[in-house]
Amino acid sequence: MNWTNLQLSAEQLLHQLAYAPKAPMLFNTGLFMWLFLIFLGFYQFFQQKSFARIVYIIAFSYYFYYKSSGDYVILLLLSTLVNFYLALLMNEKAKPVSRRFVLILALLFNLGMLGYFKYTNFLIDIFNKLSYNHFSFTDIFLPIGISFFTFQILSYIIEVYRGNLKPLTNLAEFAFFVSFFPTILAGPIVRPRVLIPQIQNPAVLSREDISRAIFLIAAGLFKKAIISDYISLNFVDRIFDNPSLYSGFENLMGAYGYTLQIYCDFSGYSDVAIGIALLMGFRLPDNFNLPYRSSSLTEFWRRWHISLSTWLRDYLYIPLGGNRKGKIRQHINLIITMLLGGLWHGASLKFIAWGGMHGSMLAVEKMTLPFTQKHKGMLWKIGGVIFTFHFVTLCWIFFRADSFNTAIQVITQIATKFTPQIAPEVITAYKPVFLLFLLGYVLHFMPAALTQRAQYTVAKSPSVVQALILVSVIWLIIQTKSANIQPFIYFQF
Repeated sequence: MNWTNLQLSAEQLLHQLAYAPKAPMLFNTGLFMWLFLIFLGFYQFFQQKSFARIVYIIAFSYYFYYKSSGDYVILLLLSTLVNFYLALLMNEKAKPVSRRFVLILALLFNLGMLGYFKYTNFLIDIFNKLSYNHFSFTDIFLPIGISFFTFQILSYIIEVYRGNLKPLTNLAEFAFFVSFFPTILAGPIVRPRVLIPQIQNPAVLSREDISRAIFLIAAGLFKKAIISDYISLNFVDRIFDNPSLYSGFENLMGAYGYTLQIYCDFSGYSDVAIGIALLMGFRLPDNFNLPYRSSSLTEFWRRWHISLSTWLRDYLYIPLGGNRKGKIRQHINLIITMLLGGLWHGASLKFIAWGGMHGSMLAVEKMTLPFTQKHKGMLWKIGGVIFTFHFVTLCWIFFRADSFNTAIQVITQIATKFTPQIAPEVITAYKPVFLLFLLGYVLHFMPAALTQRAQYTVAKSPSVVQALILVSVIWLIIQTKSANIQPFIYFQF
């Protein structure tokens, strides 16, 4: 036996299992797939043992977060401990004044932590411009998923304060709720009333659940790693990196491409997360519902990133007054909510513009509602879908661009240098990209009955066929992937 080779193999294994800043573990990495299969292999021994199952999942969740954010796993632990004990202080026997004080402490802690990591440099930049000072920017690493697990914790804290939820007295259960690995990096933002009751209940998993989970994982990986990554690397990124070098037609196609890319990327992640959770017996709500079919922006936000849009509605828009204090106040509340939603995505002018545009259009829709309600024909609806899609696409330009000025460059190129006559040449040069454009949009706009039929067919197929479908998707990913794994877009938030 060659002990040197064994020692080298052990060192290589430890190196693979340690945090690598340039190669975080993501759902679409080979390392995660192998580790998750091993995890599932042992999971069956804990599946019906409540406490052991909780501890086992927490351990894997913390390791998963460590592989994604390194030492910032300590931040996750700190946030869990602080919020667990703050929630206990807001028990039913506490005085209203004391409960309100604890709520303020919790808000200061959670929003302060989020604000430090996400907005410190933004505030320094604003201060420098207003005061003509030159304070240097700080080197702050944004921990992956901090926005998501902070919002999830805040929903728990607020529900406890409102008396809609009793605070958990078991630290392990709360740690599970905060760190559950399918959702911790990029959601969905799961409400406590959805996940907490499932923590103690025995995991019940039917064959239909397994079939749906496999379908969701396969579909999610296909959308992310084949459609989104390919059109991003081979077309969209090139356009947005240097919009002035490309014609207006190419810039428009880049905007259409990003509209498809971000949907396939984020809904693909959500599909995989929901599928992985389902394989363990946990049922999470859908996060996307074919959003580009929406005939109004209001409908779009009922279909897009549902866990965030409902969070903003329940914990920001309604507390601001919602629609209870008159039309003008309702419109202001909508704009404020979406501006803050834009800032949640990032501290820069482009995200403020993105949120402001959405908020303003939502307010316009509310103002024109008496008129639009009178028009409910098919042509009116089709027109609404076309308008909503293009308004959302226009907003995505600001979302994707490196800066506000870059977004203006893209729009300027489209408006002044469109040159549609070069379309055949561009489509021929980027044939695989445009074929994926076509495939992605056809799949999105195809009748829902066909999608349901496909899912039903997979569910009724033998296990061998389901496994072959998943293996085929993974094989396609290997064939089309670039040298580097592409992170999910929403990891930056």
